[in-house]
Amino acid sequence: MTTEAAITKLHTPLRDLVTGAVQDGRQDFGKSEQDKAEVAQWIEKVAQGDVAKAENLKDLDAQLTPRTYVVSNYLTAADVALYGALHPVFSQLQPAQYYSHPAVTRYFDHVQACPSVLKAAEALAPAFPTVTLDLENAPKAERKADPPKKKEKAPAEASSAPAVAKSKKGKETPAAAEDKPVDKPTKKEKKEKKAPEAAEAGKKKAAGGGGGGGGGKAAVDEGTGDPVPSMIDMRVGHIVEVMKHPDADGLYVEQIDFGEETGPRTVVSGLVNYVPIEKMRDRYLVGICNLKPASMRGVKSFAMVLAATSKDGKEGGVELIEPPPGSKPGERVYFEGPEYENATPLTQLNPKKKIFETVQPGFTTLDTREAAWINPVTKSAHRIRTKDGVCSAPTFIGASLS
Repeated sequence: MTTEAAITKLHTPLRDLVTGAVQDGRQDFGKSEQDKAEVAQWIEKVAQGDVAKAENLKDLDAQLTPRTYVVSNYLTAADVALYGALHPVFSQLQPAQYYSHPAVTRYFDHVQACPSVLKAAEALAPAFPTVTLDLENAPKAERKADPPKKKEKAPAEASSAPAVAKSKKGKETPAAAEDKPVDKPTKKEKKEKKAPEAAEAGKKKAAGGGGGGGGGKAAVDEGTGDPVPSMIDMRVGHIVEVMKHPDADGLYVEQIDFGEETGPRTVVSGLVNYVPIEKMRDRYLVGICNLKPASMRGVKSFAMVLAATSKDGKEGGVELIEPPPGSKPGERVYFEGPEYENATPLTQLNPKKKIFETVQPGFTTLDTREAAWINPVTKSAHRIRTKDGVCSAPTFIGASLS
């Protein structure tokens, strides 16, 4: 079934909402044949009326957890249809119910704020009024860390282990069919046996073995070595939801999609006095993702956004560092240079080692507004980039980054 045919099955005014948003030129029926098929399937599902029922919201929440949109990574007619179907449900919710299905709540609030959806909804007033979600009074969703993996002991090889029996003196001796004494190896034999083992261990150490697998150049061993910028895990992020911190006037609480299966991360940023909230919505940015999670006025933050502060100080303004156009959430951001480009960042920066604090003073924007790290020893500039281009500040030159 084509998308056009699926739309005809929608009831009014939902059908009018979808066609109005499409006519605005910002939504379409999919960029590829596969996307078009998925858009049609979603709209048909909405037309059947089951997707927005209370008993199905749990399944929908699981589907939306790793996604910003229902099809691919851009807004389509399917999102408009699903938003319209969810509208009667969300218009009746109380704050305590928002986090019963957090992914659906985040998705609904994001789609209703899209300009083309707002315009189409306004034309059909009062059918789809904007639903003000009182997220400040909603119970906070705690992002729990993954439980530590249990190390399983290798099963003992019973077939190769000799039977053990206790002698009259209480000592354990291998049981033998004929109770023959076991010859103990001499000191000379022990020494000869250890020699080839030590030589083999030396070969493994020289080859870089002994604990890690091959395949790829590791930047640094976990927790060792002097701080270098490649220890920092930077990724492209997409703000899918933002609100002011309920207990701090200068903080935003954002939900940022870093392309993870677990869904968006909660991030707290002190940008209220520098970046208007409307310029935070739907924004693509660079995030630092391996800092130790920290609570900021009662809300735990699981990443940090990379921002540029004017060379005149915060009084001169603060801007978000932007990835190249067309970047997707989760894409790797790295430093140019053979010693950094293929390096693997640390899983988590150790706060006691002050790795970020040591490297950060070299972060700046060049005369081209491109973000870079200046090596304090060689004074060489290593631009911050993705595979598709260099990250930059909108206007600042000579800014500091943090």
